Amino acid sequence: MTAPSLERTVEDYLAYLQVERGLAPATIRAYRGDLADFGASLGEAGAWAGSPDAVVRYLAARTQRGRRGDTGLAPTSLRRRAAALKGFYKFAFGEGLIDVDVASHLDLPRQSRRLPDTLDIGEVERLLEAASEAGVRDRALLELLYAAGLRVSEAIGLDREDLSLDGAFVRVIGKGDKERLVPIGEVALDWLVTWLEAPRPDLLARNHVAPVRGGPLFLGDRGKRLGRQAAWAAVTGAAKRAGLSGNVSPHTLRHSFATHLLEGGADLRVVQELLGHASISTTQLYTHLTGERIRDVYRRAHPRA
Repeated sequence: MTAPSLERTVEDYLAYLQVERGLAPATIRAYRGDLADFGASLGEAGAWAGSPDAVVRYLAARTQRGRRGDTGLAPTSLRRRAAALKGFYKFAFGEGLIDVDVASHLDLPRQSRRLPDTLDIGEVERLLEAASEAGVRDRALLELLYAAGLRVSEAIGLDREDLSLDGAFVRVIGKGDKERLVPIGEVALDWLVTWLEAPRPDLLARNHVAPVRGGPLFLGDRGKRLGRQAAWAAVTGAAKRAGLSGNVSPHTLRHSFATHLLEGGADLRVVQELLGHASISTTQLYTHLTGERIRDVYRRAHPRA
């Protein structure tokens, strides 16, 4: 079978992405540029269709970076380029335009995973102390974020009935509506009790709010559920007062929670359950982080490091 020209097949593929897949114009333009760059790298017409060799050589060349005048790509760009070519070849083979299933020979480069920012235990203590300066609510919120490793959306989504003072746990609805029970320590529990006994009832009464399911656990100044931006402001404000550098966010407390548990000897599966991760591979990211800390301590402490 004689394959159609690369240009014609590319146009057919882009039309398919637009009409049948409904991709955005910007995405279509990006794919067009990726495929045009591949086409420009070919030495002869039709060389794209007979085997995976042409595209493999092309992607290999694009991984070469660091030399003057090279055309190498950053890892994220290379992954997108490889995905564009894999999708293109899958389309061409599925439509019967080429005889060889080139796409099956293409592996996407692994996506680099950035290690999360964390605070050490001393920095967490400074952050929590600084939160007290803004009031009981902020201190209770930050204590809970660190004690239970919650996502900020999970924390502000809690109702009063989701908190068990007797059982010392919170009932959390995480991603995919998956429910989990997360224990909280005595310090966080004490701050939550302080918040529940005085400031919170005053806010509800002052704003004439009729609680449902006990009402939101964390309230804004108008007696409504605390918003995401206000929760972020509580963390970033405390970080500024504590003199902490870097980008400290609610998620920093979640990362620190997981890292400190693992450094303390917690089982990876237990940490996975507490965080509400669907896959253990997501939780394993923290083992790399603790490994880096172990190596750093070793380099600083060992006389022959």
